[in-house]
Amino acid sequence: MTSGRRVLQNRTVRLGSAALILLGLAGAAPAQPKNPLKLADTQYVPITWLDIEGWAEDDQHAAFAAFTKSCRAILRGTEAMRRARPLYGALYDVCVKAADTKPKDAKEAREFFEQHFRPVRISPLGTPEGFLTGYYEPIVEGTREETDEHQHPLYRKPPNLLPGGRMAIAAKATAAKPTDKGKKRSRRVLVPYHDRAAIDDGVLAGRGLEICWLKDPIDSFFIHIQGSVRVKLDDGKLMRLNYVAQNGHPYVAVGKFLIERKIVSREEMSMRRIRQWMEANPAEGKELRRKNKSYVFFRDTGLSANEEPIGAQGVSLTPHRSIAVDRNLHIYGTPFFVSGELPIESEQPTTKFRKLMVAQDTGGAIIGPARADIYFGAGDTPADIAGRMRHPGRFVMLVPNAVDPWRPKGDIPLPRPKPSPEAMAAIQHEAPVSDATAEAKPSKVKKKEAAAKPAKKWNRRKPRS
Repeated sequence: MTSGRRVLQNRTVRLGSAALILLGLAGAAPAQPKNPLKLADTQYVPITWLDIEGWAEDDQHAAFAAFTKSCRAILRGTEAMRRARPLYGALYDVCVKAADTKPKDAKEAREFFEQHFRPVRISPLGTPEGFLTGYYEPIVEGTREETDEHQHPLYRKPPNLLPGGRMAIAAKATAAKPTDKGKKRSRRVLVPYHDRAAIDDGVLAGRGLEICWLKDPIDSFFIHIQGSVRVKLDDGKLMRLNYVAQNGHPYVAVGKFLIERKIVSREEMSMRRIRQWMEANPAEGKELRRKNKSYVFFRDTGLSANEEPIGAQGVSLTPHRSIAVDRNLHIYGTPFFVSGELPIESEQPTTKFRKLMVAQDTGGAIIGPARADIYFGAGDTPADIAGRMRHPGRFVMLVPNAVDPWRPKGDIPLPRPKPSPEAMAAIQHEAPVSDATAEAKPSKVKKKEAAAKPAKKWNRRKPRS
C-alpha cells in the first residue's frame, strides 16, 4: 500500500473497552448512515486520476459508448430501486447527465468521467491485485433437427425448472386422513434439478426442448461456459443463442482436476489445453465434463450477425470494454479501470492492458470484489485470447460523486474526540486504587451507610421476556 494513503477495510474494528473507559472514550457519537460501498473482506484506497497508469492514454470515448448502453437499462429503474441501493441511485443521476452529453472525442469523454466520478482502488483484503479471465462468443455449425452427425442438443429452459435450481416431484402416496377410508393423498416435494450427467444421459430428451443440435459434445460444454453462441445452420442461416437459465448446481472449473493429476501444469492451463486433452481422451473427457454439474439453458435472441450478445444487464456487450463481475457485490453499469500485463498479443503476458470497462455481465465463476471476465468478441481469435487469460489485474472503481466512499460505516460507532493533553496528564497523575485493596479494606463511611440502610426485599415479579 502507498504510504500516507487512507485504506478503508470492510472489517469490524475491535477496541479494548477497558482502555476506552480509562480515557473517558467509551461513549460514542450517533451512528452514521451505512456506507453503500460496504463489501465483505474488501479494501479501498482513494487515489487521484493522475495515479491511474494509462488513464490519459485510454480511449474513454469508446468506454463512454459502452457506458451509455448501461445507462439505458439503469434509466428504466424505478424510484424504489434507487432508494434501496444508493449506488444504483447515484449511477442513475450520472446517466441522466450522460444522456444529454455528446462527447466528440476521448478528451471530452474523459472529462465527463472525471467530473462525475471519483477513482477508488479496490482489491481483496490484504492484496493489491484482483484476478482477470476472459470470455468470448463461440461460432459453431449445427442443425435444427437431430442427424447421424449432430447428436448433442442445446436446450431451452424446461418448464419444470423452478427458481433456485429446484423441481417439484411427487412424493410417496400416503393416507390423507384416518377418516378417508381407503383414499390416498399424493404430495409434491422440491428437490435439486437434474445435473449435467443426468441431462447428458437424456433425462430431458423427447420433451421438445431442443433448440438445435451440434456435432461435438466438447463444443456444447464450452458454449455453456461462455453463455452465448452463434450457430451456423445447414440452411445457411445464423442462429444466435444466449443464456436464459441454469440448473442451480454450482459451477466447477474442470481444469483444476487436470492440474491435480499433473496432466497439465498450472502455468500451461488454458481452455485450449483442456479441449486438447478431452479430444485425445474421449471417455475420460466425458467423465471430466460431468464433474461440472452446472448446466445452462438458452433462448433464441434473433440477433443479427453484426450485433454483439446480450449480457446479464440486458444490453449488448462491447468487446474489450464489457466485463462480467460478481452481481452480488457490484451494480451493473459501474465503470472500472482495469489494468494488467496480459497475454493478448501473444501467449506471453506482455501486453499492457489499460482500459476503462463497464460492468454489464456476470458468471458463475466470477466471485469477489476485484474479479472480472473480459469480453473479447466472437470467433477463433477472441477464443484463443480468452482461453489463456488467468492473470492478476488491478481495479479502480469509478464511484459517483454523490456517494462518499470515506463516510464511516454505520455499524462502527464513531468515538468521541481525543482528550486534550491536559486531560491525559490529569489521568496519568491520578493514583488509582487497586481492586484488591478496595475489596479488602472498605471505608468506614461505606460500612456505616450499609448498616444504616434496611435490607431490601426481593422483588419476585416475573422478569420481562
